[in-house]
Amino acid sequence: MRSTWTKARCCGVAAALGLAAGVLTGAPAADAVTVAPAPTSSTGSLSQEVGSATALADRLGAKAAGAYLDQDTGQMVVNVTDQAGARAVRKAGVVPRMVDHSMADLRRARAALRRNVTTPGTAWAVDPSSDKVVLTADRTVTGKKLAAVRSEAERLGGTVRLQKVAGRFTPRISGGDPIYGGGYRCSLGFNVTDGSSYYFLTAGHCGNVASTWYADSGQSQVLGNTVSSTFPGSDYAIVQYSGSASHPGAVGSQDITSAGDAYVGESVTRRGSTTGIHTGTVQALNATVNYSEGSVSGLIQTNVCAEGGDSGGPLYDGTTALGLTSGGNGNCSSGGTTFFQPVGEALSAYGVNVY
Repeated sequence: MRSTWTKARCCGVAAALGLAAGVLTGAPAADAVTVAPAPTSSTGSLSQEVGSATALADRLGAKAAGAYLDQDTGQMVVNVTDQAGARAVRKAGVVPRMVDHSMADLRRARAALRRNVTTPGTAWAVDPSSDKVVLTADRTVTGKKLAAVRSEAERLGGTVRLQKVAGRFTPRISGGDPIYGGGYRCSLGFNVTDGSSYYFLTAGHCGNVASTWYADSGQSQVLGNTVSSTFPGSDYAIVQYSGSASHPGAVGSQDITSAGDAYVGESVTRRGSTTGIHTGTVQALNATVNYSEGSVSGLIQTNVCAEGGDSGGPLYDGTTALGLTSGGNGNCSSGGTTFFQPVGEALSAYGVNVY
């Protein structure tokens, strides 16, 4: 089954104050809030299949090259590089797929990109469904910069695919059910506890801009104070409640009961103050994004749309908390790519649990 970070009940927003979740770059504090109901949940059998496939891929080591959920068949697939690996996968009751590149090949390509491609507006992640590292350049990467990025992709041969996207990769300050601070609006992600005190998680680029957070744009109702934030590198922050706001373990009307790890192909939901609730699919894990403010690694890459004002808010699958909105490109009219900080890293860093 998918790993969980806690047995306690999870996370959420301060519903009594209308605090939703989800954020991206700099929307001003006066932006309107839109929210909507209804996430989805994964079945227990799918959760078991996901756990079996990912564990099997790990055990096979060099003979495997990742696992993902095939959206057409609804089955988990494990990439393999030889017939012995394929036989082991079939014996375990999982679908094998022969591919050219091992996970070691893809990791070497990813490491080369980390060394040689630091241009703001670029991102990369391993896509097991195509057996490649997908290198993405946004609209700001042009001319000599684009030529250099393209040259590096070509040098790495068939392990890397370069794609251009509209828009610009940015971390987006503004909010889910909103939180206000430092002249910005962000989203509250998940409520957490260390067993004696209560906190909420949000994006690190939000935590960097404000020491005190409020439930209203007039900044009259205090929620709490930023205890710690990390950005760039990672993108998470923790705020300790100091006001009287209710802080239930839910995202809107959706109860959250655990925190887990995302998997490629997973259907997920995001909530944010600018764009409300939107759904999509996990496209890659351990993604790296070069924002103009710095590089962030270890992210969940999705095709869920988001806009300025959705940063810090939650990514979840039914009752399972997965991540905090970091940034992306595009919008909810034309679509785009959005990246999320895995929530487990923040829980471990701060010694807190969802509840």
